[in-house]
Amino acid sequence: MEIILDTANLEEIKKYDEMLEIAGVTTNPSICKKEGVKDFFGHMKEIRLVIGSDKSFHVQVVAQDVDGMLEDAKVILEEVDDQVYIKVPTTPNGLKVMKALKERGVNVTATGIYTKMQAYLAINVGADYLAPYYNRMENQNIDPREAIFEIERLIDRHGSSTKILAASFKNVNQVTSALEHGAHAVTVATDILESALSLPSIQKAVDDFSTDWETLYGEGQSISTLNEIK
Repeated sequence: MEIILDTANLEEIKKYDEMLEIAGVTTNPSICKKEGVKDFFGHMKEIRLVIGSDKSFHVQVVAQDVDGMLEDAKVILEEVDDQVYIKVPTTPNGLKVMKALKERGVNVTATGIYTKMQAYLAINVGADYLAPYYNRMENQNIDPREAIFEIERLIDRHGSSTKILAASFKNVNQVTSALEHGAHAVTVATDILESALSLPSIQKAVDDFSTDWETLYGEGQSISTLNEIK
């Protein structure tokens, strides 16, 4: 199971990289807009420095024609590094680009997936990751749970190395559901991770334990200080 951060916020990436064994970072133009990224390549390089070379880093092309997407990919690989996963929309032009990139040995993430057929075609051209848009699928009355389950079954049946990188979440339940239905990885915004760890009942349980401990051993005492009160 891979937990990937869906953000371009450097401080948030540093925070969760220290907290979790994150597998990488995904970005897209909307995320860059949200963070007000002006120096695109400089910012992407900063992200790579934070996460290191051993984690996956997914950067999206913005052109829509084949030549433009290939040129975007070329420049990303030159300016950031050659291990970046190039995110390509799963469109007719995008599939041509994915096939061409894989023939060149480039890492590819097929993004913008709403249907099983899109995923199957991306598997066919050798995409390394598939990014089904969980919440957006639900909004269009497409069952993302069933889609992820069936895509994973096909991957397993054919011995494919492609991984499902579920994306586009609005709440914690969607994330856990994607993992439980077969996603190999999830890319999650940091506000969702924050909400998963901020239930009042979690802190109450911790506070109750502290109260019970201090009842036994005194206020301000911890296990590490017990020897001091013998």
